[in-house]
Amino acid sequence: MEPARATEQGVDHGGSGDDGGRLTGSVVVVALVSAISGLLYGYDTGIISGALLQITDDFGVGDGMQQVIAASILLGAVVGALTCSRLSETRGRRTTLVLVAVVFVVGALWAALAPNPLMLVLGRLVLGFAVGGATQTAPIYVAELAPTKFRGRLVLFFQVAIGVGIVISTVVGAAEVVDWRVAVGAASVPAAIMLVLMLRLPESPRWLAARGDDDGARAALERVRSQGSDVGPELDEVREAVRAEEQETTRGWRGLREGWVRPALVVGCGLAVFTQLSGIEMIIYYSPTILTDNGFSDSAALRVSVALGVTYLVTQLIGLAIIDKVGRRRLTLLTLPGAALALLVLGTFFVTGNDGPEMVPWIVATLVVFMAFTAGGIQLMGWLTGSEIYPLATRAAGAAAQSASLWGTNLLITLTLLTIINTIGTGQTFWLYAAFNVAAFVFLYRKMPELTGRSLEQIEGHLRSGRFTPADLAHPVAGTPRGDAAARGDAGTGGGRSDH
Repeated sequence: MEPARATEQGVDHGGSGDDGGRLTGSVVVVALVSAISGLLYGYDTGIISGALLQITDDFGVGDGMQQVIAASILLGAVVGALTCSRLSETRGRRTTLVLVAVVFVVGALWAALAPNPLMLVLGRLVLGFAVGGATQTAPIYVAELAPTKFRGRLVLFFQVAIGVGIVISTVVGAAEVVDWRVAVGAASVPAAIMLVLMLRLPESPRWLAARGDDDGARAALERVRSQGSDVGPELDEVREAVRAEEQETTRGWRGLREGWVRPALVVGCGLAVFTQLSGIEMIIYYSPTILTDNGFSDSAALRVSVALGVTYLVTQLIGLAIIDKVGRRRLTLLTLPGAALALLVLGTFFVTGNDGPEMVPWIVATLVVFMAFTAGGIQLMGWLTGSEIYPLATRAAGAAAQSASLWGTNLLITLTLLTIINTIGTGQTFWLYAAFNVAAFVFLYRKMPELTGRSLEQIEGHLRSGRFTPADLAHPVAGTPRGDAAARGDAGTGGGRSDH
């Protein structure tokens, strides 16, 4: 789950050499790889929204199998996130990303050629493994190779690319001329490009240094810095960060059970769960199905999906631009009531029978308002907090636990949503998710401190001293330059869609 975690790790070995102000071609390729993996993440999870309408007709499946088809990629993502987190530590970031690219290609082709619903589910499981692995590894790889000055912005490419992938998937679905097999299989093309690009890139210098391969770490840095640059100071910082991490006594998964670390785990995993309970997955995966079941034409429902995808991307960009000024906690608490109110109004339309053709503009407008509030608010936090809330030596484990919480909640929602709608009704389901947003507000108001503008050391110090409450860290620290924030991981690298 590491778009943001990667940036934080990057500060530990940051790039003070002569090349700190330059972007080389190799670093641009590294960022491109991360962007492609983010685009695949957004596209592969979003394409099922429109494809489900065709898949239902082709295979004659009911609501139960539709839920399994949509959710299978999420189960794969849980496995992929946990597996690739471990794999990137033992086998290297580059090796893991090569594997992820291969799995993306295999999964896309498998799903596209599936002769029956069961094989489609298995193909999407494979795709999910790649999606989960990409969220764990790609931004880390970028952060550990990029110059300090550009690290936050380059890792940000992953976040933005997720939104681009979602928009592309909704446009493809709305076109209605692209067969679902072609739409699903098309993801193999950027995945193959990602694989080719990865084969020409070096391993992470931080990973090499952690295994005692100083010569390899130096060679890797020299490959991604300008010719003739002195990489010695940067390599010294890498070694210092590795030594500091090795000397920590509170480490890994076991360290998460320490009493002083537990408040961070509660906030991080609670936030991850509520990013999904906000209702965004209900809208992204099932909005065409929900709308067509309530009298919308297929074309109208798919056009609504495009509007929602564009809203997601635009409001994420706005949120990322203002998050360091407004503050993580404040932005979340300001936007949650708007999301809850939008779902309350939307549910009222359906419960009171005001869901006919004359109400279509109002229903669409309410959906867009909901998407704006949730995508530009809490959805930015599910990934970002994993980068900064945990102590250094437990950060990898904490971020993996937070990622698993996020993907697992997403899986549960996707497996049950249509069943809930059939049981209690469409409007009542919107009300249920409005209540989840209210619960999220209460939880985060009581538990989530303001982390904006504070260094990792300050956050860890508050944890160690038992002063990790909203009252202890009441306000964002003002006056933090955007470039410095990006270098520390304070730049919005957000998670992207937290489902995502």
